[in-house]
Amino acid sequence: MTESGHQLPVLVETMLLLRREEFDELLDRAAERGAERVLTHLGLENGHAARDIRELRDLLEAWRDARRTAWQTTVKVITTGILAALLVGAAIKLKLMGGPQ
Repeated sequence: MTESGHQLPVLVETMLLLRREEFDELLDRAAERGAERVLTHLGLENGHAARDIRELRDLLEAWRDARRTAWQTTVKVITTGILAALLVGAAIKLKLMGGPQ
């Protein structure tokens, strides 16, 4: 083989590598543009998107905590009411409370 014939596969491989890098750059730019369009569509294009999303997540977490606490409180109130009714019933049955003796 000649010297130039030996360099041809290396040259082709180098060209393919450059094309892959160019393709990767093209994909990166397309992804960035797509992300920017989505943020614009959502109204988060002003550079504060990360902060806004963090605040939304915090708000959602607070809502979930409040909902969970409300359910826990409801269960506690119902349980306390049932126990109080049982105690009053037992006290009446055992004639510990006022009423006809």
